[in-house]
Amino acid sequence: MKNRIKELAKAYAPEFTAVRRHLHSHPELSFQEFKTTVFIQEQLTAFGVPFQAGIAGTGIIALIEGKNPASKVIALRADIDALPITEANDVSYKSTNPGVMHACGHDVHTSCVLGATKILNELKDQFEGTIKVLFQPGEEKHPGGASIMIEEGALENPRPDAILGLHVHPSLEVGKLGFHAGKYMASADEIYITIKGKGGHAAQPHLTVDTILVASQLVVSLQQIISRNNNPFSPSVLSICAFNGGFTTNVIPSEVKLMGTFRAMDETWRFKAHELIRKQAIGIAEAMGAEIDIEILVGYPTLYNNEVVTSKARDFATDYLGKELVGDTEIRMGAEDFAFYSQVVPACFFRLGTGNVARGITSGVHTPTFDIDEQAIEVGMGTMAYLATQF
Repeated sequence: MKNRIKELAKAYAPEFTAVRRHLHSHPELSFQEFKTTVFIQEQLTAFGVPFQAGIAGTGIIALIEGKNPASKVIALRADIDALPITEANDVSYKSTNPGVMHACGHDVHTSCVLGATKILNELKDQFEGTIKVLFQPGEEKHPGGASIMIEEGALENPRPDAILGLHVHPSLEVGKLGFHAGKYMASADEIYITIKGKGGHAAQPHLTVDTILVASQLVVSLQQIISRNNNPFSPSVLSICAFNGGFTTNVIPSEVKLMGTFRAMDETWRFKAHELIRKQAIGIAEAMGAEIDIEILVGYPTLYNNEVVTSKARDFATDYLGKELVGDTEIRMGAEDFAFYSQVVPACFFRLGTGNVARGITSGVHTPTFDIDEQAIEVGMGTMAYLATQF
């Protein structure tokens, strides 16, 4: 099986490199992946793989039934949306959609999973169980397409015994994979704060409520929630990233708006911190005579890689690629809506090396110069196919 998958991955690598370039040239924003979903459906139809479209709007679920289809179900997931970034790369497959770019590698994820789907469909009489393939919209935008896919039954009928996903990793050399068991990626919540008070002349602060000062005190004070309340052995981050208020040098504004993000690796601490943020923000505002509105938008949960599934996936990947190409990867305070799946079924989310220092392919994700060494396509599609057959 291993050698056959390697042969097919090598043979089909040019085809799915072309698929990747097509997707990269035609990116679409979250929940607007209309042409992308049609293209994926055309590919699945050409493979002869049955599918259901229209899940979460533009999502797709495909099924590949091997021998004894009910014996086990393994799910593979690819995200299909792009980012609102203007591409700066000068390549033949540069984005043709102004202001939109596959800067997070979802074109790569989709191409690898499509390639794995074609391979698995050709070999379906040689492995046990069912492979369920999810092409998911809206990973980059709240509330996350994964949450909607789950609500609409993507993890039922049949229910997966495990789910696998991969993500490009530009700091990892092409050809390599990275795994991490347990808590792997942080939850991500959005914070919106509006501070209101009587504005007025800057020379008469005693006749105003200084909203700028209130907001400044709050920005500094909120950092103590992490440093004085969180277990230092459990990573957590609170960052205020926008401070908007005022319009000139001599007027104290009547309103200041703050926006930020809160990240955590522990779900219990996550929601305790929400309470502390609200309490501290309200207390400071009231003490300084201001009114305050605070909203904490609950986003993606902690991504948890099941220890057993991840250990097996790493072992299978080592068998497929060789020990020297499979290693550990660090926990990340970034967030991924694959986390929703990991909260429901045993999951493994791993990293696909896409960098090549010698060729200057080093730009990070979410940047206008992000690109990959396309040898990663063959590695990704072959690995996904092999893992799916081995569980």
